[in-house]
Amino acid sequence: MKSTKNSKIVDTLGYLKAFEANKKEYVGKSFSFLLSKMDKMQPQTIWSVPSSGDSTVVTRSLFRFSDINYPVMNETKMMITWESQLPYKTVSFNNQRNKFYFSDSERRFYGTRIVKNILVYR
Repeated sequence: MKSTKNSKIVDTLGYLKAFEANKKEYVGKSFSFLLSKMDKMQPQTIWSVPSSGDSTVVTRSLFRFSDINYPVMNETKMMITWESQLPYKTVSFNNQRNKFYFSDSERRFYGTRIVKNILVYR
């Protein structure tokens, strides 16, 4: 659960599972489209997942919705699989520069990427 600016509590798992359940609306579209529909909460951090077959590319990214400094037990995460591979060096550079926070530069970088799959889990 996460508190929003207007003090309403959001069921993070339930909220994000709705995006997974309706993934046909987001698959094949830009990540910025998915982000634009997330009006109750936005990712706080991003973690790259290198391809198991080729460590020079990233095929999936893990988005977390709580502050990196306050780990949450049973935290809900969203795994996005990308339609096209991303260069690991670029992704890693962004991660290091922004200390894994999902900043404006990540919004621009990932915003144009096409979503292949959405998986939400705890």
